[in-house]
Amino acid sequence: MSETASVSPVIRAMGRADLDRIIEIDAMVLGKQRPGYWEMKLDLVEKRPQISALVAELDGRVVGFIIGGASRWEYGVPENIGWIDTIGVDPACQRKGIARVLFDKMTESLKKGGVDTITTFVNRRDWVLLKFFKNMGFQKGDMTNLELDI
Repeated sequence: MSETASVSPVIRAMGRADLDRIIEIDAMVLGKQRPGYWEMKLDLVEKRPQISALVAELDGRVVGFIIGGASRWEYGVPENIGWIDTIGVDPACQRKGIARVLFDKMTESLKKGGVDTITTFVNRRDWVLLKFFKNMGFQKGDMTNLELDI
């Protein structure tokens, strides 16, 4: 099925009950389990109202997730700037439009919160993710990622 094929996942807020399935999807995509990371992420979602987290369900089963939020002047970034922190879709359900539906719902939510620009970080060699974000309308932004190996 193509990326633009239409499936109709149910999109809802991410909750604690989704943790095991999110860890499972993340492990399938990255090849390693990160339960501590995801527990920390859900803690942040619960404590910080500017962070939004959604899941996509098909037939009552979580098949994807997205986390994003609004800047609120962190690192001097104006509050009209939002970000996509992470997005993941079960490999068995990829290329069915689920990531697009999650992205569209997140964009709607951010826009209602006063965000008019969304940023994200992507490894410059991750061609699949770069292509996805390009298809969502992203282009190179004004900010530059800086790194220091220590």
